[in-house]
Amino acid sequence: MSETKRNKIYFASDFHLGAPNYQASRKREDKIVGWLNSIKADCQELYLVGDLFDFWFEYKKAIPKGFVRLQGKIAEFSDAGIPVTLFTGNHDMWIFDYLPKELGVTLHRKPIRKTFQGKEFLIGHGDGLGPGDHGYKFIKKVFANRLSQWLFARLHPNFGIGLADYWSSKSRNANRGEDKKFLGEENEWLAIYCKEYLKKERVDYFIFGHRHLPLDLKVGESSRYVNLGEWMNYQSYAVFDGNKLELKEWK
Repeated sequence: MSETKRNKIYFASDFHLGAPNYQASRKREDKIVGWLNSIKADCQELYLVGDLFDFWFEYKKAIPKGFVRLQGKIAEFSDAGIPVTLFTGNHDMWIFDYLPKELGVTLHRKPIRKTFQGKEFLIGHGDGLGPGDHGYKFIKKVFANRLSQWLFARLHPNFGIGLADYWSSKSRNANRGEDKKFLGEENEWLAIYCKEYLKKERVDYFIFGHRHLPLDLKVGESSRYVNLGEWMNYQSYAVFDGNKLELKEWK
């Protein structure tokens, strides 16, 4: 297919591969690869907006086992000349240089501004933005600290990754079902963040993940906040065709 027909920008987030167990994760990975196969022909750019993995830590000579089908498919996009942009999330903030080097992705740790067909986008995972969530904001600073990363890297991968998987599972069970509840525009932290941001700068579309609930909210006269949801329950994603942005679910 000619490059001129690749005219759509795709966004997806929160695959959480590795959770809650190997069997469920592999089944979900197959769905994600199937979705990527279905969009490759018309994909101009691909944005993977954080938490691809339920946990990821790169040791100097080791990475977590698994997820090779997704990694291979991302490399296939890059090799075909389709730019892939990857954001770290709160579950995989310890991605360093392996994925950019091996898969050819561009890595971001903070939200970025992009312009597509005259429309202004702000894209990021969304963790730590807006009011509230002070406990997580403190923990994020600790985890992003180079000393903390160095100390964790001293743990043997069998113990370190096992410990991280345990705490991730415990956190998910503690919040089971809570992320499916819409809190109302006035209580959704990312919606509040978008409205505050619009007081300073114009944005047409805010694209975030992290929240786990697919949302498409009007946050300004001509501005929308789209949360990409997640793939454990919804298989949701967004696509911009140059004229409009749509939030969809892949079946």
